[in-house]
Amino acid sequence: MSPATELNGSFLSRLSFRRNQIVSMDVNHEQQLQELEYFKNHVSERFSEFISPSPPSDPILSIPWLRNLLHVFISCETEFKEVLPTTAQISKTPSLEKVLSEMLDRILKSLDICNAVVNGIESVKQSRRLAEIAVTALKQRPLCSGSVRRAKRALTSLLVSLNADVKDRNSGGGSSRRRITSRSWSFGQRSSHVGKNWSAAKQIQAMVANLVLPRGAEAMPVYIMSSVMVLVMWVLVAAVPCQTSSVPVAPLQLPKHQSWASNAVNVQERVGEEVKRKEKRGGGLMEEMQRMESVGLFLMEFTERFRFPGEEEEEVEEKVDEMDEICRRMEVELEDLQRQVRAVFQRLVRIRLEIVSVLDLNL
Repeated sequence: MSPATELNGSFLSRLSFRRNQIVSMDVNHEQQLQELEYFKNHVSERFSEFISPSPPSDPILSIPWLRNLLHVFISCETEFKEVLPTTAQISKTPSLEKVLSEMLDRILKSLDICNAVVNGIESVKQSRRLAEIAVTALKQRPLCSGSVRRAKRALTSLLVSLNADVKDRNSGGGSSRRRITSRSWSFGQRSSHVGKNWSAAKQIQAMVANLVLPRGAEAMPVYIMSSVMVLVMWVLVAAVPCQTSSVPVAPLQLPKHQSWASNAVNVQERVGEEVKRKEKRGGGLMEEMQRMESVGLFLMEFTERFRFPGEEEEEVEEKVDEMDEICRRMEVELEDLQRQVRAVFQRLVRIRLEIVSVLDLNL
């Protein structure tokens, strides 16, 4: 073969290789876009089903509602794990490595929040037991002063744990109210993994500080999953008494023009309205806790005015039955919620390990 022929063959070989490389890149990019679109649609559908269920859903921030939200998170996380390998193989870019590293930090903060929420649920269980004591005492027949005193002691402790407003007997006016607070409510049940100055609200704020809409498609799945994770953690902090002094009203700035984000924003806005309306500084907006507080305040007023022998009051009996029903439902549902939060914790641990593996391969 002449030198000219050999040179020409080498050139054609390189040209063919380059063309194949370009075709491969186009195919990979197309696959990435398809998987991204599927993931976005999946997140959108899950949130759409969550906010507009058929039949009508449970009350917002109720335990079943929270469990359904965690189901949404688990479903989205499962799909994210399917998208992650393709994204990592095709787009080995510094920008992707950056958002993955930031996601690792968010996961660590989410793990701490899960621990705080599990401990917070333990506090709610204690509140339920206090309510149960009050119910048992007020169901005694005939109702005597001793039973009412037992109920009053339990209700006082219950309202302290719920950080409720009660009438101030020493104010001289029936309309004056004071807030019963318990310092141990925020700090007595904290996780062993966090310090005294740790705050769930500060963790949420740190998680959203650098969470911005990416320009390229390669980082979009990470952004979406991070947004879903922050949203769910924020809702848990709002619903369950955690180690926090306040709850941000609307921490996420999401692109509403995208369907997955508009449905997530709907959840944030609805919960944000509850945060503003209830003005609970340390979380605890769980619907069952709100009902327990309302009934507890009513029954406390009854114990204040009770004089033996007292006449049976139909409304009081109805409220006692309502508190009894709340306690019975919470006994099972709190266990289920706590178990599910622990499951989310384990999933976060596993996805963190997968992201670490991806980053190690890209180094």
